[in-house]
Amino acid sequence: MFDFEARHVIEALRSGIPSRAVGQYFSEARPKIMKDISDEIDRVCENGKSSGKIIAGKYGEGKTHLLNTVFNMAHSNNMVVSYLSLSKEAPFDKLYLLYQKLVSNTFLPKRLQPGFVQELEKMTPNSPLANEMQLHGGKELETDKLYFLLKSYLNTEDQDEKFLLQADLEGDFISNAALRQIYRRIFGQRVKYNVNFSKTKHAMDYFDFLSHLFVKMGYNGWVILFDETELIGRLGKKARLRAYKNMAEFLMPGDHLESAYTMFALGASYAEDVIEAKHEYETLSEVYPEDQEPMKTVLDQLVRAEQLQPLTKEEINEILEKLMVFHGKAYDWNPQVPVEEIARAIQSGGYLLRTKIRAAIEYLDQLYQYGQTQEMAIGELGRESFEEEVPSLLEEQG
Repeated sequence: MFDFEARHVIEALRSGIPSRAVGQYFSEARPKIMKDISDEIDRVCENGKSSGKIIAGKYGEGKTHLLNTVFNMAHSNNMVVSYLSLSKEAPFDKLYLLYQKLVSNTFLPKRLQPGFVQELEKMTPNSPLANEMQLHGGKELETDKLYFLLKSYLNTEDQDEKFLLQADLEGDFISNAALRQIYRRIFGQRVKYNVNFSKTKHAMDYFDFLSHLFVKMGYNGWVILFDETELIGRLGKKARLRAYKNMAEFLMPGDHLESAYTMFALGASYAEDVIEAKHEYETLSEVYPEDQEPMKTVLDQLVRAEQLQPLTKEEINEILEKLMVFHGKAYDWNPQVPVEEIARAIQSGGYLLRTKIRAAIEYLDQLYQYGQTQEMAIGELGRESFEEEVPSLLEEQG
């Protein structure tokens, strides 16, 4: 009988598109870095002090797979997880845009669909959680907007108002004047902000608010995963510096985030192609001659980012062994072939790990369908995959 979960995993690997399912079942590779990440996450959960990490790797060598593996590990540890690939719509120099995209890709443990507002709907106005979050919103953030917003959200009976306030918590910010009007209608009192909220200046309040909310909801913390971080290199000169400053909010958050662990994955050549080629340190000195922190520290961390090393022969063979098991379950057969034979057969299947895996699946497909393999087909797959991936690689490095 076919195993549809196994088939889903095989087809995801065949497509070359990383997925959480693949990250769940193929998690043994790179045990050292996974142990380091696990230990770092455990420390965040234990002491509540947030931290971050940057990893770098060549195109197709498993950065996204690593993030998906961390995703599953964090969920197993009762942590909220957000996963976002940077893009033009989610640029790191604009935290208010980033927040909106991140919220729509935030998953509570044991939830297949993203979102957290459904949990707020269970909160009652005078519950301990409501009182705690209102206190946090009024006293612990740069502005007190979220105090007035949450209090209004919990007490309004107008569904249109509730929708607007909920949308604000998801990143579609309402104006200060609109919130004043809603609050005054509900409570008959005027609002006097300690600081007028500006989405371009105070978006970090929302990240801080969520990190505290998740802990008070009973979760162990919040893991935030950013992929395609190298796209920061395509921003303009000053926008890149703003992005580095924003990265510092996650890598070195101080008291801004609670029990949060953030990972950034970027291309292996970022230091050479962006930091060196675009003279980032010199630009930083020109734009900020007096105070270059925290951008300089972030640049230093980018230069020293831990590089994903190519998998060892033993690690690749472990992947191929598991690949045979999943292929057998997916198509209800028993592959009878030494793993060394597959490893030799895929040597011509491209130089990327992703392509080697696709070549191995093609090899097993042929054994399943014909009882033998055609070496030319495997070689052609390697060349075709190489031709497909080189333009993407060049675009990534541009």
